[in-house]
Amino acid sequence: MYAFQQQNLKRLLAYSSVENVGIIFAALGLSIIFFSNGLKALGALGLLAALLHCLNHALFKSLLFLGAGVILHQTHEQSLENMGGLIHRMPKLANLFLVGTLSIAALPPLNGFVSEWLIFQTALQAGAIESGVLRSMIPTATAALALTGALAAACFVKVYGVAFLGLPRSHHIAHAREVTDRGMLAGPAFLAGWCVLLGVLPTPFINALSAVTAQLFGETLPAVSSLGWLWVTPVSPQVAAYAPLLVLLGAALVGWIGYQMLYRRTGLEPRRADPWDCGFGGLNARMQYTSGAFSMPIRRIFQPLFAVRETLDRTTEGPVGHRVTRLRYQFQVLDRAWLSLYEPTGRAVTRLARWAGRLQTGNSRTYLGYSFFTLLILLWVVS
Repeated sequence: MYAFQQQNLKRLLAYSSVENVGIIFAALGLSIIFFSNGLKALGALGLLAALLHCLNHALFKSLLFLGAGVILHQTHEQSLENMGGLIHRMPKLANLFLVGTLSIAALPPLNGFVSEWLIFQTALQAGAIESGVLRSMIPTATAALALTGALAAACFVKVYGVAFLGLPRSHHIAHAREVTDRGMLAGPAFLAGWCVLLGVLPTPFINALSAVTAQLFGETLPAVSSLGWLWVTPVSPQVAAYAPLLVLLGAALVGWIGYQMLYRRTGLEPRRADPWDCGFGGLNARMQYTSGAFSMPIRRIFQPLFAVRETLDRTTEGPVGHRVTRLRYQFQVLDRAWLSLYEPTGRAVTRLARWAGRLQTGNSRTYLGYSFFTLLILLWVVS
């Protein structure tokens, strides 16, 4: 939820990393629970899901950070509130960034879905645990994980929609151009290829990671590829199975059939026209959703979690000030942990550093005095 509220793109990605670490620890927790209850196969599944999500997160989050770096390099902008329309100005980066957003949102058939699906499959086996308390707690944690996945998907819908779609909101974005250095796109393209590969053909990588669980606990997942390399069967073919390549081919087939039915058989051709502007006489960037407006419903619902600072400056005219000529609204969402923990710690460290800095006078005689008295103290202690 903190990631959802951020306006700075790189800070949003950083908060999202915290979220993904939480997902990894949830999988590790499930693994420990199953191992401690003697269910080694399910414990190995949880550990494997955690390892796979570590790998996937390293790929799609690196892709997104590199994409954010390219945007910063080309536009000198980090705030989502100033972006917009980058898909028309940087189409290559837009395609690569889309792969990263779909992966981190855990949408099939990309790699983020595979690891999170394995985590859910691990949690759904809670019925095998004898403890009734654990059997009741795991579904609650699973529901929280599902809410996390939904919020993450909404967060990156916001990121891509605000940054790449619509109209540019600043001069730098309006004059942005595709990066000319191929090396700056080669890294994101390499990572995007791995995101697609691990999403479409995950079985070989899962089998490779099974060697880790075998070395640590002597347990593997023998049924993970029991239906062949196209299918992932984490527990057994009767419980659950997933074929990402078939999902991809099915989606492509549905899209092709829809295109044929809509355009080829009816004879209709796509027509380009200006969108309806509700009679305002032309759309502009001030009419479109901002990043803050997109995240406002979540901010209102979970208001106690945030430290929100809002200001509204209103300029009026007329004898009684009935005519509003200018509105300026500003808001800032602050992390309560930052205010209550990190800022006080930072101030304490700064005060300590300033006090320690007084010892460094720059006078060689003072330093010789320090050495002399230190030597005397050490001799006294040793003797």
